[in-house]
Amino acid sequence: MELFEIEIDATKNLLPRDGIVNYYGKIFNQKEADQYFEILLNNIEWRNDEVIIFGKKIITKRKVAWYGEKPFEYTYSKTTKKALPWTKELMDLKIRVEQKTNETYNSCLLNLYHKGTEGMGWHSDSEWDLKKNGAIASLSLGAVRKFVFKHKEF
Repeated sequence: MELFEIEIDATKNLLPRDGIVNYYGKIFNQKEADQYFEILLNNIEWRNDEVIIFGKKIITKRKVAWYGEKPFEYTYSKTTKKALPWTKELMDLKIRVEQKTNETYNSCLLNLYHKGTEGMGWHSDSEWDLKKNGAIASLSLGAVRKFVFKHKEF
């Protein structure tokens, strides 16, 4: 399914089972998106991600940053990060996304992919410590990238 070619109906669940995914379409015009992209690119405290995969420490090409309303700790792949305080621009983005989705968000993991060859492997977002049954929003700025879901088999 080509997500950007479908008719936008934010009330429609795009997953065939076990979960809910709603697509809201573009919420920024091109000028706004480009401005936020440049500001975040230059002002976020980007760090190469460090993960443990099969017991081996890997430094990823992708860079990440973790921000939130409190110094939340966030652990994945046996690596713990502590949230930095919201920047003005991240707070602006948070408010805009909250208005669009009618949800609230208390933290933000930013991923910076330099090229289309970089990405993230299959994973589950299950950070119950951050917000019980909390929604996860994904906002993309910059080049078009794939965002794929796979059913988790138990």
